[in-house]
Amino acid sequence: MPHHATLKNFAMLAGLCLATPVCAAEPAATPPHHSWRFDGPLGTFDQGSLQRGFVVYDRICSTCHGMRSLTYNDLAGIGLSQKAIGDLAHSKQFPGPLDEDGQPTTRPGTPDDHFKSPFPSDAAAAAMMGGVAPPDQSRLALIKPHGADWLYAFLTGYRMPAPPGAPSAPGKFYNEWADGHLVGMPPPLMNGAVTFPDGTPATVEQQAKDVTTFLVWASDPHRNARHHIGKGVVLYLIVLLLLAYAWKKKIWKRLHGA
Repeated sequence: MPHHATLKNFAMLAGLCLATPVCAAEPAATPPHHSWRFDGPLGTFDQGSLQRGFVVYDRICSTCHGMRSLTYNDLAGIGLSQKAIGDLAHSKQFPGPLDEDGQPTTRPGTPDDHFKSPFPSDAAAAAMMGGVAPPDQSRLALIKPHGADWLYAFLTGYRMPAPPGAPSAPGKFYNEWADGHLVGMPPPLMNGAVTFPDGTPATVEQQAKDVTTFLVWASDPHRNARHHIGKGVVLYLIVLLLLAYAWKKKIWKRLHGA
């Protein structure tokens, strides 16, 4: 391989590593597996958990992490009404056209807008966050090993104070599931940090479970619809099979009676 190609590949790998809160290398251990309702070919997302997870994302995660792949209209998939979606989008300010003097303007968001990013660019995010831009969360559940299990383990894996003999560094926090056990992001979840509209107690574990469900949904927002179609197709094929079997028995009965 040419030397310049090797350098280019190394630079791309380094960039990918810096784009995440920890380097993309997987810890040696596998996170504990949880029973998720959305697991498996017939799994579906629980709307209550999705809506609580969106509350956690909107109130906590969105202050640092964007979600470029989703529009506000996509939130109809978690059961939000068109009015709630419109009000949410309208509460966000987006860059508008230049005015008559060539000065930038802002405009209220619309349901067709993609989620507003907390920073104008990745470079600005890196400059404000100590040199590393927080990762976009649209596909986080897909690119992380073990997906939902890793996200839940990471969000509940902070230990303060750190265990005796654990590695430490200025400005870093101990997390059992971070590469090297150190991460620059402080613990994002605290008991009671949000209030869930349905009255569910907002423990760290509940917030982690619900926001993990929301992030998995965000990486595949049409899974419920696809699985509903799949179930309909399977049911249709079963009916056809039964009809074909009944028809076959009827034909053979006539032949044997002839």
